[in-house]
Amino acid sequence: MLQHFSFKPMFDNTQLPGWTFSFFFRNTRYTGDYLPEGTIVWTGETPPEEENLKKMIHELMIFHVYD
Repeated sequence: MLQHFSFKPMFDNTQLPGWTFSFFFRNTRYTGDYLPEGTIVWTGETPPEEENLKKMIHELMIFHVYD
């Protein structure tokens, strides 16, 4: 389960899409960029169970950003 998930726009001009995010998973902090087409680019270490975490991140972004 993801803990302490947070995100913010990549750019000061919020009309330009793209977000940076971070979260903790198994006591390790992971960071990445969420691009407008739904692509996730890890800016640090790639987490274990990457595909499951990508699904969780997509769900959170849809709920928080596109709602």
